[in-house]
Formats: sequence, C-alpha cells, structure tokens
Amino acid sequence: MIFDKNTAKKTAELLLKIKAIKLQPEEPFSWASGWKSPIYCDNRVTLSYVMIRNYIRENLAKIILEKHGQPDVIAGVATGAIAIGVLVAQELGVPFIYVRPEPKQHGRKNQIEGFLDSGQNVVVVEDLISTGKSSLNAVKALKEAGARVIGMVAIFDYGFEIAENNFKEFHLELTTLSDYDNLLEQALETNFIATKQLGTLKDWRENPAEWNGN
Repeated sequence: MIFDKNTAKKTAELLLKIKAIKLQPEEPFSWASGWKSPIYCDNRVTLSYVMIRNYIRENLAKIILEKHGQPDVIAGVATGAIAIGVLVAQELGVPFIYVRPEPKQHGRKNQIEGFLDSGQNVVVVEDLISTGKSSLNAVKALKEAGARVIGMVAIFDYGFEIAENNFKEFHLELTTLSDYDNLLEQALETNFIATKQLGTLKDWRENPAEWNGN
C-alpha cells in the first residue's frame, strides 16, 4: 500500500522526469524472466540526482518512523536496495546490513552482510516490488538469523496480485512511496502517455506473464 496520495504522485512525477521509469506500450521491454513489458523501472537512476535521492531517503525514513517506530537495524535487499538502504539507515541513525539472494559460495559464506543480533527489530528496504519473491526471500533469511522483521518499505510497487498474496502469507506490512496506479495517473496527467495507451498498460498489469504487446 502507498503511504499517502501526495507522496505517491510526487514520487511518480520524479521517477518519470529522470526516466527511472519508462513507459513504452508500443515498444515493449524484455524482462529477465522472459516477460514482455510496456514498463521498465530502474530506481538506481535516482542515486544520480541529489534532490531526488534526498526526497526518497527522507520519505522512506518518515514512513518507517510513523509505521514502525525507530528500528534497531535497516536491511537492504541486494543489490538494488543496498545504496538507498544505506541512505535511509544514515537518516535514521541506525546500523545497516544487506541480504544476498543466497549465501556466498566462498569465504564466510554469508547471506547477510553486516552485524545482526538475534531479537533485533529490522525494517527491510527495497527499491522495487514485482512478485515479492526476492524481497520475501530476504525476510526469510533475516528471520532464520533471529531478527524480528517488523515491516518493509519500497520506492515502487507494480501492484501484482501475486505480490499482495505473498506478503499476506508472510504477515508482513509493505508500504511504498508510489505504485503502478499512481504512476499511470501521473503519466496521463503530464502527457507521458496518451489516453489510448492507458488500456494497454492496465491490461499488462492484469496478466503480465501472458501479455505480448499485441
């Protein structure tokens, strides 16, 4: 769920402005999963814009404090949320760790990098939520290490039904700065897309695995 409407619209505006999110219904992108998609989202681009990364840092920290209180630790999900997670941890003045998709195959074979004590309250920071699988894999690793995962925040959420169901199954609250619905609304208002393209973009979100752009 989004934090509030104004933040959702402003975040969408900023992401579109710097082309961190691109909408191309007529020229679909190919995802690593093999899906064809009219949208491409790379929130790492925000790190190159000081004002925008500050806005994201401050508002993610605000969400955390209002929703969960001061956590003991911030955990970023590798690799996309490491940098923004560090910024949020710095804003809150708390330690930072990050979680790999799986344990390293060499050295100490860590999946969690940084110091984490059993029983600490952890908020997970993500850049992007699609199915939620990789995000919740990180939550699972943290819980197995003894952490109390009290919530997750992210910059953007596609709003897939599968993600909503996955988070419900984990009994974990997800709060985002913006989401797909607010992105489309902002894109239409600012002429990033035309009204005739809106249906295509909505159809994709309903069944992204089967959508082929036709």
